[in-house]
Amino acid sequence: MKITRTATLATVSAAALLTLTACGDNNANKETMPAEPAPPVATTPMTTETMVGGAAMNPADNIVTNASKASNLTTLVSAVQAAGLAQTLQGTGPFTVFAPDNAAFEKIPAATREGLMQPAQKADLTKILTYHVVPGRLTAADLAAQATANGGTATLTTVQGEKLMVKDAGGGRWQITDAKGGMSTITQADVAQSNGVVHVIDTVLMPK
Repeated sequence: MKITRTATLATVSAAALLTLTACGDNNANKETMPAEPAPPVATTPMTTETMVGGAAMNPADNIVTNASKASNLTTLVSAVQAAGLAQTLQGTGPFTVFAPDNAAFEKIPAATREGLMQPAQKADLTKILTYHVVPGRLTAADLAAQATANGGTATLTTVQGEKLMVKDAGGGRWQITDAKGGMSTITQADVAQSNGVVHVIDTVLMPK
C-alpha cells in the first residue's frame, strides 16, 4: 500500500474524509496554533505491540483506546474528547494520525491551550485536530516511497483540508512542515492500530 494510491484506496480515503469531517463539523466550524529536530525516529513492525508512554499499544485496538493507555498522550486524548472526535477515531477508518505528545502541547502558551479546551473554541480545536489526521493507513515506508517519488517531499492532504509536507531530514528523522511553516519531527513511527496507524510527533501542527 503506497501513498501513490490505487483507485480502491482513493475511494476508502474519500469515505474516511467525509466521515471524520462530518463528525467534527456537527458542532464546529473553523480557526487556529505552533517547532525543532529530535532523535532518529523509532519504527516498528505493523503487526507487533509497541510501547508508547510506558504502555503496550495493541494492534487489535483502535486509535482512541490505545492512545488512552499512553501516559505521554493524555493531553491529546483530552483534546479529542473535547472536540467530540473520539467516536469517529474509534471507527473503521483507516486513519493516519500524527499524534502530538504532551510535551508538544506544552509548547503552546498555557492560556491558549486552556482556551482551546473550552466549548467556545471547539471549532478551533476541531480544525487543529483534524489537521493531524490523513485518510488511509500511511506507514513510514509509504511516506518514504512518496517522498522518493516526489523529489524528497511527501505532500499529504489532511481531513481538515489543508496540506502537510513530510520529508526525510536525515539520520532516520522525518520532519513535517505545516501550513504556517512550523516544523515537527516524528519521534515514534508506525504504531499499529486496528483502524490505522499513529506517528507520535514533538510539536503541534498548525493549519492557516
